[in-house]
Amino acid sequence: MSNLQLGVIGNSSVGALVDGGGEIVWGCMPRLDGDAAFCSLLRPREDSADFGFAAVELSWLERTEQEYLPNTPILVTRLFDDRGGAVEIVDFAPRFRQYGRLFCPAQLVRIVRPLAGSPRITVRMRPADDYGRRRPEVTSGSNHIRYVGTANVLRLTTDCSITAVLEEMPFVLRDALSFVLGPDETMQGSVAEVARRFLELTDDYWHDWVRDLSIPFEWQEEIIRAAITLKLAAFDDTGAVVAALTTSIPESPGSGRNWDYRFCWLRDAYFVVNALNRLNATRTMERYLGYIINVAASSEGRLQPVYRISGRADLDEHIVEWLPGYRGMGPVRVGNQAWQQVQNDVYGSAILAATHAFFDRRLAKVGNAGLFRRLEVLGERAAALWDQPDAGLWELRGSAHVHTFSAVMCWVACDRLAKIARRLGLAEATHRWRTKADAIHAGICARAWSEKRGSFVATFDGDIMDASLLLLAELGFVAASDPRFAGTVAAVEKDLRRGDVLFRYTQADDFGEPENAFLVCTFWYIDALAALGRRDEARALFEKTLDKRNRLGLLSEDVNPVTGELWGNFPQTYSMVGLINCATRLSIPWDQAF
Repeated sequence: MSNLQLGVIGNSSVGALVDGGGEIVWGCMPRLDGDAAFCSLLRPREDSADFGFAAVELSWLERTEQEYLPNTPILVTRLFDDRGGAVEIVDFAPRFRQYGRLFCPAQLVRIVRPLAGSPRITVRMRPADDYGRRRPEVTSGSNHIRYVGTANVLRLTTDCSITAVLEEMPFVLRDALSFVLGPDETMQGSVAEVARRFLELTDDYWHDWVRDLSIPFEWQEEIIRAAITLKLAAFDDTGAVVAALTTSIPESPGSGRNWDYRFCWLRDAYFVVNALNRLNATRTMERYLGYIINVAASSEGRLQPVYRISGRADLDEHIVEWLPGYRGMGPVRVGNQAWQQVQNDVYGSAILAATHAFFDRRLAKVGNAGLFRRLEVLGERAAALWDQPDAGLWELRGSAHVHTFSAVMCWVACDRLAKIARRLGLAEATHRWRTKADAIHAGICARAWSEKRGSFVATFDGDIMDASLLLLAELGFVAASDPRFAGTVAAVEKDLRRGDVLFRYTQADDFGEPENAFLVCTFWYIDALAALGRRDEARALFEKTLDKRNRLGLLSEDVNPVTGELWGNFPQTYSMVGLINCATRLSIPWDQAF
């Protein structure tokens, strides 16, 4: 059983993780990539050091249960003692429309209710400052507590005894209590009434949002949970979609593969946009496209792999020495050095995502000649770099090769520019970009095809496999019916499949040989099986992959191929997107369902 039995709450401004006992173990304020006010996730369970958390502890605890309210990210945790007492904790972040605009403040709400007996609880509210380095200064009033940090001030407004919270004194819970944690602003009206109204309106908002989704007949609950989780990873203010809400949960035990994923990777763009498109989540898709286009427009033709959710380019990486790490497995990193890497696939990723703007007539802002000219600058970079070494999509830190996937994405850049030009009626540009695309295609086939292996290979003139080769048909580089694609899938299966999962690669890298499988690769494999007509195999493997979700239906980045334990940053957008895309492709159509 995975230790990542966590639920995610959020509202596309802030997000937090709650464990099975109702403790908020991770949460960044005032936005998804901000300082971690709660970071007890990044310490061993047995470590009593205070690195920031929020808990409601039930005396004589016997058991717990946890679930989401249907079709929402509103999390309900119930605690039961051995004396007939029980309490319910409702956690959420407000999100709803009022006064003609969306209300989604950097705010977490917790409602604690007695369910049975005379439950005795202790409320512990201990936000941290500077990633757990220190406790903020505390001041209080008649119904609030202020936590004054070096860069942020949080205010807890509550109808609980302020003394009980400050001194963490146990008391018998007789009536519902409300806790609203957020910006240092005075709350108007009763906190109980505000919390109740926020809960009702947030519940209504998410039901309406889910009602507008387009989903297939099969796996509906799984897709809805994945879609909500994807929405929580989308930062409303800029449109960016973060790869995960966490930093430094290792890819495997003690591996040192600990990275900060609270940023926006351009390579995720195509898959995220595809998933949002399939779901009919067009507003979220349009905002994400806007973010990508803005990044591309300010890049002067040189893109980096990853950006902050603000669109800023600097992600300087450093180690937080005072945090011991998830289950004691450091280091804890803030920032990501990958922003300085050369990854030539990013040009194709940006153009591929932006292509939607030229072909999707639902969007308010459709692509035009001005946007096309901006994308052409990126295309020129792709045409110049397709056969140059880079770190590759797996961000290898200690070596550089000419990676086939990077070269294919450079081809994608030119191919899609040719299609956009044709759409715009630009004959000369269509011919120019088609000529470049065809030349790159021929070069890749000459250098990345291995007659010995009967497949495409991971690097030019090499002989090893990596899972990105499964995307060749998805990207349109070869047809699914092309024997070369079947040969490539067979070679990837042979080298990278381990039981019911697929590794991204198996050769040693900067940190040794990979121990756990990158989950999205298994979804890519399932898609490839379906494309080859092996739908029964694909469906069976998809069902097994769904079984790897935690009890709340969420996935992290990696999974142990033997134990099924989840590892890596959480919840992982790439994994949830893979689930959505596979389910959409594999489900029987609605008109064949009855």
